[in-house]
Amino acid sequence: MMEPPVEELLQRVDSKFTLVSLAAMRARQINSYFNQLGEGLGSIVPPQVTSVSRKPLSISLEEIAVGKITYTRNDPLAEGEETDEEVSPDQAG
Repeated sequence: MMEPPVEELLQRVDSKFTLVSLAAMRARQINSYFNQLGEGLGSIVPPQVTSVSRKPLSISLEEIAVGKITYTRNDPLAEGEETDEEVSPDQAG
């Protein structure tokens, strides 16, 4: 069985797509962190939970489950992007 349970993870995000995207992005960051350990750069945030798992995706899912990794949804209308009601240049006339 999977630990943490998917139901618990879905309570932290708004959709399965968000969960998959967030976990994959964080897993890539964790993988980069472990790869650069010998170089001494230290520019990537280390894992935020102690885990018995050695797989970056499992670690990222555990971070999401305990609330260490969150996301914010950008509202495109609040940022001033075009809406469907605006006329495109080729329709003006």
